[in-house]
Amino acid sequence: MTMNTAFGRLLGASTLESLVGCRVTQANVPAFGTLARLPVDDTYQVYGLVYNIHIEEDGTVRQLAAAGDIRDEVVRDNRENRTVPIEFNLLHVGYEENGRISHLLPPRIPLSLEVIHACTPAEVVRFTGAGRLGYFRHILRAEQAPIPELFAAHLLQASRAHAQMGDPHWLQRAQQEIIILLRDDYAALMNVLNALADVAQTAP
Repeated sequence: MTMNTAFGRLLGASTLESLVGCRVTQANVPAFGTLARLPVDDTYQVYGLVYNIHIEEDGTVRQLAAAGDIRDEVVRDNRENRTVPIEFNLLHVGYEENGRISHLLPPRIPLSLEVIHACTPAEVVRFTGAGRLGYFRHILRAEQAPIPELFAAHLLQASRAHAQMGDPHWLQRAQQEIIILLRDDYAALMNVLNALADVAQTAP
């Protein structure tokens, strides 16, 4: 049985990131830090990390919230039948072209309404295991993202995938690379390491 990993469509994109929307009622809305891929054509796709998940407010919701008690059927109707989507940003961390994965920023951006897919454990291992974790630098310069928490969420997903595929030591290598990258910024390093301490307790 084929796993359905599609969860949303592209609303807009730049070289650095994409904006994605999906229905509130979708069961497979991705979690913060999920590695996702955005196929552009048969030979090219962009990879990114989910962050800044949000629901835009609208006038109807504001009026309902101010009305006090709201019947359950009104809440269900607002969630299920209105078209206000869950939106989130996808921080670009690399791409794949002609079967080769690169941890550089994508040279071409995807077009509107392309379908986004959550990476399977095997796909997570394939992307994160390529090269020398060079995509970490894209996370470190993401000014709008909560970098320590994004690292922690991503490394938890990736370490579980690597352990599932027979490599329980990937997380240690990832932490060592972060220490090297942040060796000249003690405050940032400590913020990231404190977040990663929670990962070490929950990762396999």
